[in-house]
Amino acid sequence: MPIARQSFVRPFRGNERIVLVLIRMRELRAIARGEIDLAFRRWQRPTVKDGGTLRTAIGVLAIEAVEAVKESEISEKDARRSGFESREGLLKVLRTRSGGQIYRIELRLSGPDPREDLRNRAGLTGEEIADIDTRLARFDTASPGGPWTETVLRLIAEKPATRAADLAASAGFETKWFKTKVRRLKDLGLTQSLGIGYRLAPRGEAYLAGRARGQGPE
Repeated sequence: MPIARQSFVRPFRGNERIVLVLIRMRELRAIARGEIDLAFRRWQRPTVKDGGTLRTAIGVLAIEAVEAVKESEISEKDARRSGFESREGLLKVLRTRSGGQIYRIELRLSGPDPREDLRNRAGLTGEEIADIDTRLARFDTASPGGPWTETVLRLIAEKPATRAADLAASAGFETKWFKTKVRRLKDLGLTQSLGIGYRLAPRGEAYLAGRARGQGPE
């Protein structure tokens, strides 16, 4: 299937602007195998840049180059490198969106997602638990709707592998808002995504266990 139909990957924070680029999981796996090293997008303006990185389910993608191109500049070889069987198939998908500019993106898998290592660090010290407390408190303080971190963590702990929409509804949250908050917890290594829903990462389980024991700075 072509890379122009997609599933979420998430860029690293640079200027604090978060942009979502979409790539299907099967294409991500093909990128990991070295079978795909190009993508084509029609954008009003580029949402990735030369030298940038994207965090994905398979690890970190390196963005080697981003170039505006015309349809006439796209070759059959380019189409195959981007996961299409033919140039015409690629152009057909690109033409489903009107307006904007076509961009040619060179990419490759550069390494594992650093959050994967973080979420497996379950041997938390009192100082590490206190640090997580501080970070979560900042999230709660900055939230116009009030504290949310403990509610979301415990909801995931109690109902792993449950659809995000169902989890959100059970606590009276809007689904889009809920998913955004879970991503913030994932950035701290506390949660991880499953095929359906989420679960606490080993680090998240250790954090809640430490809190239950009243563990803090030594």
